[in-house]
Amino acid sequence: SGPWMCYPGQAFQVPALPGCRPVLKLQCNGSKVPEAVLRDCCQQLADISEWCRCGALYSMLDSMYKEHGVQEGQAGTGAFPRCRREVVKLTAASIIAVCRLPIVVDASGDGAYVCKDVATYPDA
Repeated sequence: SGPWMCYPGQAFQVPALPGCRPVLKLQCNGSKVPEAVLRDCCQQLADISEWCRCGALYSMLDSMYKEHGVQEGQAGTGAFPRCRREVVKLTAASIIAVCRLPIVVDASGDGAYVCKDVATYPDA
């Protein structure tokens, strides 16, 4: 396993994380996330390699924006009507910590619990 297996075109395909979509929407809009919904999301993330969890979250966020017709760099979104883009990105990045799942942040194998790539990715 390693970061190479997370890139598009490789044998590994990033899952859509359907269980995490409602977590992101509820958290971002300030609503309480039901335990069963959070458990589904965390289980889906747990099934993904530590190397690929952040990429999977970014991919989910990107697809949610595209489904609502939001172009990169555009302000506001139909997917998260009461949530600024920066807050959406930080909320997505923190799902890993909420689930208490480790991620690998770089090739040295150092671990973390927040996706820096998702939080700082300019187009997410």
